[in-house]
Amino acid sequence: MSSDEKIKATMILEIIGRPKEHLVQTLDDLIKRIDKEEKATVKSKKIHEPTVMKDQKDLFTTFAEVDIESEELIFLAILIFKYMPAHIEITSPEKLVVDNNSVSDILNELTRRLHGYDELARIFQIEKDQMQAKIQELTPQLESKEKPKKIKSKKK
Repeated sequence: MSSDEKIKATMILEIIGRPKEHLVQTLDDLIKRIDKEEKATVKSKKIHEPTVMKDQKDLFTTFAEVDIESEELIFLAILIFKYMPAHIEITSPEKLVVDNNSVSDILNELTRRLHGYDELARIFQIEKDQMQAKIQELTPQLESKEKPKKIKSKKK
């Protein structure tokens, strides 16, 4: 890979939600944000028509195929961490020559992100434990109180 050759890749972005019109707009907005990223360019996009999810009445799913170019592998890795595509495939160049500094940059970015996620998981676990303790503390009080009586509404 020459230093001026860009890395070309296709990302698949998936989305689930409702209403179905909102999904297409959300994907379009997401692709515009990707295109504004430094050192990455959206070359083409194809947003597929939303379909009803299996065993769901009003929940839809769709996906977009987005062809991008990036100057360096680290920027592609950052896009992956930031936008969490369902799939990514490098389409060009066929062979990548990567120096150890580039690999170190990618691994350090991965490590930084994993530490951030681990910190959030620990905070959520502590908050969950605190809520469970509070529920256990309040449960006897709630069980001992009389159930509220229904108030009959006066008919006009």
